[in-house]
Amino acid sequence: MIPLHQNPAPSLWTGRPAETIEYWHQAIITVNDLAFNESSDSKKIGILGYEGDEGVHRNGGRIGAALGPDAIRKVMGSTAYHLKKGTQILDYGTIQTENQEMESSHALISKSVSSLLRTKHFPVLFGGGHDLAYAHATGIFDYLKGKDEKLGIINLDAHFDLRPKVNNQGHSGSPFYQLSQEHSSHFHYFCLGIQRAANPSSLFETAKQTKATFIEMEEFQINKWDLIQEKILWFLDSVNKVYLSIDLDGFSSAYAPGVSAPSPLGFNPDLAFKIFDLIASSKKLISLDVVELNPTFDQDQATARLAARCTEYILRKVFG
Repeated sequence: MIPLHQNPAPSLWTGRPAETIEYWHQAIITVNDLAFNESSDSKKIGILGYEGDEGVHRNGGRIGAALGPDAIRKVMGSTAYHLKKGTQILDYGTIQTENQEMESSHALISKSVSSLLRTKHFPVLFGGGHDLAYAHATGIFDYLKGKDEKLGIINLDAHFDLRPKVNNQGHSGSPFYQLSQEHSSHFHYFCLGIQRAANPSSLFETAKQTKATFIEMEEFQINKWDLIQEKILWFLDSVNKVYLSIDLDGFSSAYAPGVSAPSPLGFNPDLAFKIFDLIASSKKLISLDVVELNPTFDQDQATARLAARCTEYILRKVFG
């Protein structure tokens, strides 16, 4: 076994039995290593978990996000399956943070994401803390190196996650700041759902300095869809490829109680799913992650189910 890598557990993928493929658990292929295969010409989805709480701990959040990947898998297994025939879904297991060595797990995630893209997979990563975004995007930038492509990062989140490192260490609040510093001329970032109460003025100044685009929660409402749509379409038109990151703490805690930083004033699924439609229809989406699920504080698996529904819906729009 590769250090920090845990093979996938087929027992997590369970659901109602059926003679044909009707549920996700029937379509999943578990792979016991990270030697990604390019031999198949069929469309492939590569699932990778991130069992990491260290970034959340460093950022002062509620511990428990490391349990997120398996909780999403359990719910996904019983979800009805509607992807196009011939689509392969491969679960490559989970990368763990051991002994607070977050940077080591990040390096392996970045390498794995780059390899997934090179071998014609659509990466789907389940977190774990939002520090995952730094490792995830680093892998995408590595894959795009030398290519005439412009990557856009869209983040659904209550927070900018543009905080600087602490003691020269990254954390769950710093991923996009780190990316802005390391890829300053290629950093194109759009954050949806920003809450003033959760972001001090210094972060708005950082957003201005990094030329980040954002929509605040007061404007991020379904009754202002025309304006939201216009801004998203403008951003999509300005880039060639899109990486989508979904931080579950951006949703209202009425829908997502099981997160590291819950908020009653977040957005609702109706608006989020309209945005997923818009992004998927652009044909530019190349990678996805869902982060900050904290099963320790979830209620009746509501947040895990939301994470699974977001993932299933986006993949159905891309591969259906």
